[in-house]
Amino acid sequence: MSDNIIQLNEDLIKYDLKDHVRSSVEETLSALLDKEADELVNAQKYERSAERQGYRSGHYKRNFQTTAGNVELKVPKLKGVPFETAIIERYRRRESSVEEALIEMYLAGVSVRRVEDITEALWGTKVSPGTISNLNKKAYEHIETWRTRPLADSYPYVYVDGVYLKRSWGGEIQNVSILVAIGVSNDGCREIIGAAEGMKEDKESWRSFFVWLKERGLKGVRLIIGDKNLGMLETIPEVFPDARYQRCTVHFYRNIFSVTPRNKMKAVAMLLKAIHAQENKEAAREKARQVVEKLKEMKLGSAAKKLQDGIEETITYMDFPTQHWSRIRTNNTIERLNREIKRRTKAIGAFPDGQSALMLVCARLRHVAGTQWGARRYMNMDHLTKLEDDPLSDIIAG
Repeated sequence: MSDNIIQLNEDLIKYDLKDHVRSSVEETLSALLDKEADELVNAQKYERSAERQGYRSGHYKRNFQTTAGNVELKVPKLKGVPFETAIIERYRRRESSVEEALIEMYLAGVSVRRVEDITEALWGTKVSPGTISNLNKKAYEHIETWRTRPLADSYPYVYVDGVYLKRSWGGEIQNVSILVAIGVSNDGCREIIGAAEGMKEDKESWRSFFVWLKERGLKGVRLIIGDKNLGMLETIPEVFPDARYQRCTVHFYRNIFSVTPRNKMKAVAMLLKAIHAQENKEAAREKARQVVEKLKEMKLGSAAKKLQDGIEETITYMDFPTQHWSRIRTNNTIERLNREIKRRTKAIGAFPDGQSALMLVCARLRHVAGTQWGARRYMNMDHLTKLEDDPLSDIIAG
């Protein structure tokens, strides 16, 4: 019983303290408003003066959210002179940092319910889902500006892929593809250079995506890394004639595993990895021929056929610096982003349209790009410059 009384007293003290702080903020801001009104009118209340610029006409009440909670301000009404207060604006700029924090929480994957709880702890009252929605609209304006920004740098390496999400269409749930591109710039850092709705990843979608990137300034592309997609492969020579294509070796292995019995996958994986462990392209080709014969001996004709038909497009990376091989022979850097996108969009289910899916994907991409992911050096591009100047230098260094 005594413990309950003590707890009740503590709660009352906390409530009184919180109420006292809120009242103090309310009184202070109202006093500052009156002070500013006096300066604008150039006279005190009821003062007769030739220098008077206007007259007071009472007050009106205005609710105002602060970190101390919801306060009710008495805002002066003036005649003969407009009352444009700087007090609330200065205070609002301080509060805007909280709004920015709310947007960042949403982009970081914090649920709306959790955001409501956090705002109650910050402001004393919950921010409504409608307010959070308005804040998200502000964020999306910035995101769209970021998504369509000009690309001023050169990007020798470009990773591309599509992530499939669900959308409502005519009462049915259909797939919508968001095409994503990551570039490695001349300073060796990764940058998310593009994201756009791609519908079904067909040739026209990929062509529109690549043309859009080029129109924004994408240049200097030497190698495009991605999974095999016929629409993409047909478009690369058309839009980027100087670029070469590297098929992701991990996806290539998976494609071969699709026709491999489970009890033989481990042995086949070791054979495939031996191909891409060779020191140069000719040695890899020779090893691939040996592995094809081995697969035939293991009665894996379909796997042997897939290896024979696709090996050449998986060893393009061997024409580039050996120091870059582990980074450019797979599409892992974009696959990790795709998993992050899936994690963030999993709870949503189906989007109402492709644009809302694109915006949330871009929100997540922009958030990731602002972390160490985009600031950390991904590879040393000096090796590529040396290789261009002297093709033998990389062989000696490797």
